[in-house]
Amino acid sequence: MKDNRAFKFFAMLVVIAILSYLAFFGLGPEDGRIIKGAAEIRTGIDIRGGISAIMVPDYPEGTEGRNVAEDLASARSIMELRLDAQGIFDKNINVDATNNRIIIDIPWAQNETNYDPRAALDELGSTGRLTFREVSYEDAMLPLEQIPATGPIILDGEDLKTASQSQHPQTGYYNVDLELKDSGVDKFAEATGRLIGQFIGIFIDDECISVPRVNSRINTSQFYIEGNFSLEEAKTLADKIRFGALPVPLKPVSVDAISAQLGQGALDVAVKAGIVAFALICLFMIVHYRLPGLLASLALSALVALQILFLSNTGISVTLPGIGGIILSMGMGVDANVIIFERIKEELRSGKTLRASIESGFKRAFVAIMDSNITTIIVAIVLFILGTGPVKGFGVTLGLGVVLSFITAVSITKTLIKNITAFGFARNKKLYGVKEGGTEA
Repeated sequence: MKDNRAFKFFAMLVVIAILSYLAFFGLGPEDGRIIKGAAEIRTGIDIRGGISAIMVPDYPEGTEGRNVAEDLASARSIMELRLDAQGIFDKNINVDATNNRIIIDIPWAQNETNYDPRAALDELGSTGRLTFREVSYEDAMLPLEQIPATGPIILDGEDLKTASQSQHPQTGYYNVDLELKDSGVDKFAEATGRLIGQFIGIFIDDECISVPRVNSRINTSQFYIEGNFSLEEAKTLADKIRFGALPVPLKPVSVDAISAQLGQGALDVAVKAGIVAFALICLFMIVHYRLPGLLASLALSALVALQILFLSNTGISVTLPGIGGIILSMGMGVDANVIIFERIKEELRSGKTLRASIESGFKRAFVAIMDSNITTIIVAIVLFILGTGPVKGFGVTLGLGVVLSFITAVSITKTLIKNITAFGFARNKKLYGVKEGGTEA
């Protein structure tokens, strides 16, 4: 049987090199990256600044007597979901019940150079009322942004339960799946029965986001919008519909720019601290564990690269506490490798062969690594659910780092250390900290 360990070893080195390159330089032209790199990572309010807006309910005529406090609390929850869907965890949305208003602090958009506070509010999407309206054939032929919101209202946001996306099993395209509350089923059945072959527009405030044609009468709570949607297009429309169902339109009465609390200088210090920590970790691993330590350092490079790629391409805002989570996850990754290498050394001292020691070392260390990672992930989840602003961002980067450190420890490090034994020099037990007689080297 042909020994392909050398090929697997070099293939993994190439994968690590590609990941590292993409993480720092991205892929594609600067004005339209296919894969975004470190320069495109979104930073939070504490680093770059953002906007502060005060929004008040704008009730239309005929809706007097509503519970303002309940409406504002519901609006706050929906706006948080909208921002979470965009990866904006570094935010503060508070209800001022005394003055019946919502106060919002959100960071600047990714790579935004025009610091226009009102333009930055567009990142929330429309903050107004979701409505389903009748649309004439002539209006339906217009571009979406030109379709007027003048038709009779069929449903509003309070009638909608949820929206999601699913793939059509035959065409491969995606649909937008909608589910109504009981309050909307009869109204929608009546309208769709009357408008077969005509159009219904979905509006947020006065902006039309979709204008599907009615193919048949819909008398159930669940239905879907079909079209040649890609996954991203279907998800975007579903998010707009799901997070657009505010109980009351909101209008900004005050929008101001807010400066960074700590600024670019603090970011530079945090990045330098991360680089120093990475270098010291690699130095310790190489000095103490020799060849396995060197391979662990390569795997640690892959861990950092994967974190950068994930953060830059998802648009999740990174705060200074979030950077701390990244640095902490590097320590978690090394911790897993330390457990593995100590187990390998124990197996070598007991007289086992190198290949058997490596296999047994990973197997024995797996449970301990899994237990420690699960407990840390639980903490990260609690921080994400119960925390706000930078605390939630710290939970995101910590949880992500722990998951990726586990993957790199049990896959990348394992692949490297198992397959480097194809080379004669790598079979010397001294390179693993153990003499041929089984004592400490």
